[in-house]
Amino acid sequence: MWRRDRAHDRTRPALAVLLSSRAALAVAWSILLLSGRGESLLAATTGLTWAASFAVLALQLAPQPAAGGRNPTPAAAPAWRDYLALTKPVIVILLLVTTLAGMVVGAGRWPGIELVLWTMLGGALSAGGASALNQYIDRDLDGRMQRTQRRPFPSGRISEAQGLSFAIVLCLAGFYTLALAVNVLSAILSLAGMIYYVVLYSLVLKQSTTQNIVVGGGAGAIPPLVGWAAATGSLSMAAFFLFAVIFFWTPPHFWALALLRRKDYARAGVPMLPVVESERSTAWQILLYSVQLVALTLLLPLAGVGGGGFALAAAAFGLGFIAFAWRLWRHGGNRLAYGLYRYSSMYLALIFAAMLVDTLSRA
Repeated sequence: MWRRDRAHDRTRPALAVLLSSRAALAVAWSILLLSGRGESLLAATTGLTWAASFAVLALQLAPQPAAGGRNPTPAAAPAWRDYLALTKPVIVILLLVTTLAGMVVGAGRWPGIELVLWTMLGGALSAGGASALNQYIDRDLDGRMQRTQRRPFPSGRISEAQGLSFAIVLCLAGFYTLALAVNVLSAILSLAGMIYYVVLYSLVLKQSTTQNIVVGGGAGAIPPLVGWAAATGSLSMAAFFLFAVIFFWTPPHFWALALLRRKDYARAGVPMLPVVESERSTAWQILLYSVQLVALTLLLPLAGVGGGGFALAAAAFGLGFIAFAWRLWRHGGNRLAYGLYRYSSMYLALIFAAMLVDTLSRA
């Protein structure tokens, strides 16, 4: 049985409130959307419920007083770089690439600079806020891992109150930016992604199952849906093929990293697949997911996503992906795991950039 942090135990009442409020709000969404009225009311109601839910969550997760009745605080005021680090900017940029591709592919053309800028801003704020909340929840776990112990929370550069407030402000700003400047559907999808990542992955799955990345990977697959909805005001089946690309990409990417850091994850009590299974078994799973991912990208033109140029790019990038995964399965070792991890990071950006360029070239 994997050890769970006390912080996770304290979140159960808050989680119940959060999920029940979301369920009640879903009923309101359905009524308002079916009636064709109340878009402004919908945005306001969602935002207020979102804020209230996080207020309850913040109270449940509030730092416990240390012996002597004081909470640890940073030695100096946090630098802007520390707040930026909470948002994981490199990941945010990658998510924005997939969001922009979703906009262009959904619209079948360039959707307009103003809409793109508002969508990118709302998406960046939402993704950055969710990342900051994730780091807040994982602050004790991060302190036990060599790879993450220098992050702002475990290093003490940002206090828990400062970081949590910053995260909530970003999440609210992201939601309202999308709801008021883009459309409500894109805001709802962004909100769903934040809840998926913060609640389902960070609080429920991460320290509970080896399938944490498989199921939790859906959170990172939502940005292209946000982009598609921003450009079209709706979702079609083709949009969910973009979701599926990221969903199948996530396990081989993160399992490659976990192979490199399996001792770190084991020390922290996180049951990543390489911690529980052998290196060869993990490499086999990586290869299987890689083949499925590449096959999916090659079938995208049949679903109306991309043309011949995209198919050629997908084949070239996909062969490289499978080659890395094959070599890792045959030979193993940290060098090949690191190579796959680096290549898979570039692959996702390249495959969505290829979709974007191909669509614009045929517009």
